[in-house]
Amino acid sequence: MNVPGKLHVIMRGLKIQEAEMNDEAIFETHIDNLELIARGKVRDIYAIDTEHMLIVTSDRFSAFDVVFDEPIPHKGALLTEVSNFWFERTAGLISNHLSKLDLRDYVGAADYERLQARSIIVRRLQTLPVEAIVRGYVIGSGWKDYQATGAICGIALPVGLQQAARLPEPIFTPSTKAEVGDHDINVSFDDIVAKIGIDKACAIREKSIQLYRQAADYARERGIIIADTKFEFGVDSDDELVLIDEILTPDSSRYWPADEYRAGISPPSYDKQFVRDYLETLDWDKTPPAPTLPADIIERTMQKYQQVRDILLG
Repeated sequence: MNVPGKLHVIMRGLKIQEAEMNDEAIFETHIDNLELIARGKVRDIYAIDTEHMLIVTSDRFSAFDVVFDEPIPHKGALLTEVSNFWFERTAGLISNHLSKLDLRDYVGAADYERLQARSIIVRRLQTLPVEAIVRGYVIGSGWKDYQATGAICGIALPVGLQQAARLPEPIFTPSTKAEVGDHDINVSFDDIVAKIGIDKACAIREKSIQLYRQAADYARERGIIIADTKFEFGVDSDDELVLIDEILTPDSSRYWPADEYRAGISPPSYDKQFVRDYLETLDWDKTPPAPTLPADIIERTMQKYQQVRDILLG
């Protein structure tokens, strides 16, 4: 079985063990009675049995596909809570990878107490090699693509759009799932068809746009714009499409406060774009080793993640 998500093995000179907390942050987990399948940029994945896996979302922070030495306290629990909220709200639209297994049945009391807020037990599925990106606004790599070509992933757009302009309709702009250490690459819909076939490609496009619309409408009613987001999908033993990984978190989406939004700038955000903007001011080539994150950047990032959780979940 494939493992969902991008499972980049972290090769680091500095190893921060789980017991070495930084302001209650968990950088890395170790569960003695479970087999570690992979340690990703953010998530640690363990085997439960042949049909299920435990995914623990750490407080590791990554940007530009580089993992930083400084964790963001409580980030993993906040991401898990937000993602589970959206999984529940979208369950009527598409099935997801969450299982009903109880973590208490598979780890000791101490591990349960430490990890339950940041853990999910999921079904093992075959992951499809597509980053299903939906854009409602022209920002990020889409803005760069539009400036160069007048299109995003081959989709022609109106002339004269400003940075962060709202699109007439959300668009599906997939990317490939990168190999270890590489960046994802924006591709055309035809490229995805060549990889997974026309039926699955169309199903992913349709479901992704439906998921985005549903979430964007909900968020807008609460004063938040979801500018874009990323979904990942797998298939079960019946070859049915299943929503996997995380969904609609501040790590996988751009969240903007609606009352501060305007076109022509990169708007203020509740997501890790705040850190990306800070990193763009540094003399750093976006390759390891990562620069040190100042304490105030870490604190403000944690606050932004907490804000979007509070607004969305109440």
